[in-house]
Amino acid sequence: GLWRALGASRENHGVSTRLILCFLRDESAESAMATLDAAKPYLDRITGVGLDSAEVGHPPVKFREVYEAAAALGLRRVAHAGEEGPPAYVVEALDVLGVERIDHGLRSVEDPALVERLVRERVPLTLCPLSNVRLRTVDTLADHPLPAMLDAGLMCTVNSDDPAYFGGYAGDNFDAVRQALGLTGERLRELARNSFLASFLEDDEELRARYLAEVEAYEFPAA
Repeated sequence: GLWRALGASRENHGVSTRLILCFLRDESAESAMATLDAAKPYLDRITGVGLDSAEVGHPPVKFREVYEAAAALGLRRVAHAGEEGPPAYVVEALDVLGVERIDHGLRSVEDPALVERLVRERVPLTLCPLSNVRLRTVDTLADHPLPAMLDAGLMCTVNSDDPAYFGGYAGDNFDAVRQALGLTGERLRELARNSFLASFLEDDEELRARYLAEVEAYEFPAA
């Protein structure tokens, strides 16, 4: 059913979708491995693996073995880190799990050495501003460190997290940060550009280039 819906979205609306198989970090490492094993017949439909749910008390190292197994299967790797958990979780996700993108990564700004590394290695951070407010990782959108993160040279993107839970799709998040943080049109363009640069489209660089051209041509509204 889900796969058919994604196909219909692509055919009827031109929206392409790729799937990331996520492990719940508040469940056991054995549960994560069982999830990966159950997904093996469908790997042609899965681009990568991720790690989500309650972060504190469940460090990335807990899932070292399942990430090694996923890498051996040729799957891309991402993980939630540095949202509620400390910057050390971001470092661990990079060094132990071998992730290519950090989901959230908000608290990376607390560690200057980590910020320097993320900038140097061009590691994308998939920020979810409305989710951050709902989960109390920031008090209000006006307190969000996104502008400072961009000023530091971090490769940030704006995303929706779970729209049904947190009350906003990607466009809602863009509009919210535009208004609350006074982002310029060029800052919005940078965020949109980063999202396509960070996407797993290496097997379709022509599509990536087309989207990037649309980003450059679009007239983004300022705050």
